[in-house]
This record gives sequence, C-alpha cells and structure tokens, in this order.
Amino acid sequence: MSHSIDYGSLMHAAMRGLIQTVLQDISEHGLPGAHHFFITFDTRHPDAELADWLRDRYPEEMTIVIQHWFDNLVVDDDGFAITLNFGDAPERLVIPFDAVSTFVDPSVEFGLRFETQSSDEDDEEDEEEDGDEPPPRGDAEVVSLDKFRK
Repeated sequence: MSHSIDYGSLMHAAMRGLIQTVLQDISEHGLPGAHHFFITFDTRHPDAELADWLRDRYPEEMTIVIQHWFDNLVVDDDGFAITLNFGDAPERLVIPFDAVSTFVDPSVEFGLRFETQSSDEDDEEDEEEDGDEPPPRGDAEVVSLDKFRK
C-alpha cells in the first residue's frame, strides 16, 4: 500500500473553505454590488435538508440563486442554512458543503466545480479487479459560466 498526498481532496477542502468564508461574510454584511451566486448541490446527500416537494421536483440536484431575496443565512463548518423564496413560498434549506457541486458568481466570472470522488473502498476494489493503478481522483476545476448565462 503506497502513501501519497491526495491533492484533489486538499483542493476540495480549500475551495469549500473559500465558499464558507464568502457565505459567512455575506451572512454578516449582505451581498456587495452586483455579486450573486448560483450554487448547485446534491439533493440526495444524507445531511441535505429541503422540503419534500422540492426533493420530489429535484430528486438528484438543485441549483439555488442567492441574489435579491434570501433570509436567515447561517454558516457553520459543515455547511449553510438559508431561507429562499420559491414562488412566494419561503422554504428553509440546509446544504452541507460536501453536497455542493458548483459555486458560481457570474458578476465576476468566478466559478468552482467539484468532481465527485470515489470512496477509498471503491478504489481498493478497482485496484484488486484490474491490478493497475487506482483511477485518478477528481480534481477541482473552474466551471464554464456559459450554462448560467441568460
């Protein structure tokens, strides 16, 4: 068994820390200027909390927009909770940072995408099956903003 530095996981942790810092600042001071965020997350994550009707509508992933109206943004080490308006119906969401797959601020053309990573157990199974090196783990990438443009 070889030991190596898992740069992919370290980058993901650093980028999630960046998101935590940005959201913490927004919770304390509000959104400055034209900044706004598109955040896509995995609704299947065991610690994600959302209304049943939202989970039914978005069974795999959901993109939220933090821009004009949001309330009760609370950020901690594990994730954030926020109340957003869905067709004049405020709903509280709890989103773990581990569930976030993209974070985009189109006002400054900034974006992050988190590739899914297989578990260590899956990697060990892959090694045993084919005897080759384990498959490369997902790396952090910058997101193309084109899919968020209007």
